[in-house]
Amino acid sequence: MSPELRQRIIQVCDQKVGSKGAGVGLSFYAFFQNRNDNPQELMSAATWWIQAHELDHFEKAVKIREMVLSELRCSQD
Repeated sequence: MSPELRQRIIQVCDQKVGSKGAGVGLSFYAFFQNRNDNPQELMSAATWWIQAHELDHFEKAVKIREMVLSELRCSQD
């Protein structure tokens, strides 16, 4: 997953939690515009979400944010 996509995921999760609370759920589609202008990035998010982590269609934004941040911390070590 690209660094830009990771940052976007964290940003979107922060925005959703900030506006709707810690219980808000989202799918990987939340990180993209309505049109599919970057299919490679969309597939990267889908692969991470579905294949790598076997997540449900909707997951709590706080969980996704923590997963991405945890992976970033591990990759920096």
